[in-house]
Amino acid sequence: MIKMNSLFKKCIHSVVTSLVDKCAPAATVTTCSTIAKQRSHGYSNNDVFDDGHCPPRILITGSLGQLGSGLAALLRERYGNENVVMSDIVRAPKHILEQGPFLFADVLNLKGLREIIVNYEIDWLIHFSALLSAVGEQNVPLAMKVNIEGLHNVLEVAKQYRLKLFVPSTIGAFGPESPRNPTPDITIQRPRTIYGVSKVHGELMGEYYFHKYGLDFRSLRFPGVISPDAHPGGGTTDYAVEIFHDALTTGHHRCFLAPDTRLPMMYITDTLQATMDFLEVPSEELSMRTYNVTAMSFTPEELAEEVRKYVPQLEVTYVPDQRQAIADSWPQVLDDEMARREWGWKHQYDLEGMCRIMFERLIPKLKENEKQQSARKEC
Repeated sequence: MIKMNSLFKKCIHSVVTSLVDKCAPAATVTTCSTIAKQRSHGYSNNDVFDDGHCPPRILITGSLGQLGSGLAALLRERYGNENVVMSDIVRAPKHILEQGPFLFADVLNLKGLREIIVNYEIDWLIHFSALLSAVGEQNVPLAMKVNIEGLHNVLEVAKQYRLKLFVPSTIGAFGPESPRNPTPDITIQRPRTIYGVSKVHGELMGEYYFHKYGLDFRSLRFPGVISPDAHPGGGTTDYAVEIFHDALTTGHHRCFLAPDTRLPMMYITDTLQATMDFLEVPSEELSMRTYNVTAMSFTPEELAEEVRKYVPQLEVTYVPDQRQAIADSWPQVLDDEMARREWGWKHQYDLEGMCRIMFERLIPKLKENEKQQSARKEC
């Protein structure tokens, strides 16, 4: 344990030195909270918009996943705490409960969903509940229930109560027959994972409900999402999060993809901002219901080289596993020109900027964890 602590401190010192050297006076880090403040003065529960309408009341399913809590924070700053209801099937930590409404909500329980929509007067439904790619392949029946049956329930309540519905999609919705560099919005989609199949199903069902019933369905195909706040959740792009933790703790990363595997990625702030922007576009201004969005594309080798600018001693071993076949069927570069042209999507973080902010956010977290571990040992 003494050796581990010494390595941790050495890595932290190296990264802090690199960050100081790299941060020019003009370089600033924009947080999710700052972005929301720049976009709006914010709304309390009783405020109204300029056109006389009240802020929407929003339900987020699967909100304890990678995107849910961050999006809830943005939406609450924009529309008011009580107007954004988080939900999941697992127990929420104390800090989540203190921030605003949280409910148990099982997307497989249609009656329960209806009760929440009615009791909380929900206007928008953001549906994050899903099993990711690698986890879904390990339990296909469960993935079918959560990703497909759950979606059917969400579509039905959204249709019945005339809700605006957002369901994220993924680069996993494409397959080996899709053009990979770049991959356009509309092309052949023949995914080879149950996760991808369920997402294509969701895109098509949402578009069907839009044309058949007038449902305001919206979806964004996200690439790999990189965040300092969420632990890997069973996705094929998780290596791009794990490598930062490994660099700062053990100094060694075992990568489950080959070094030249190129995949599209986004930093989480960009992911959340894209979602916020997309939700606020008037429906009649959208030519499609599903859009590609992305920020950068890189390989594990390219990411490792950027990380070594902060942790020069990082060692990476490449041991591809079953996720390699999944990655090889996915896009290398996403074409998101339609999103940029139609509703002004623009990313903020490239590879260099993403690595800088990841270390800036992770170092305090790891230091705090180290203190807590030391305190427990003393007890």
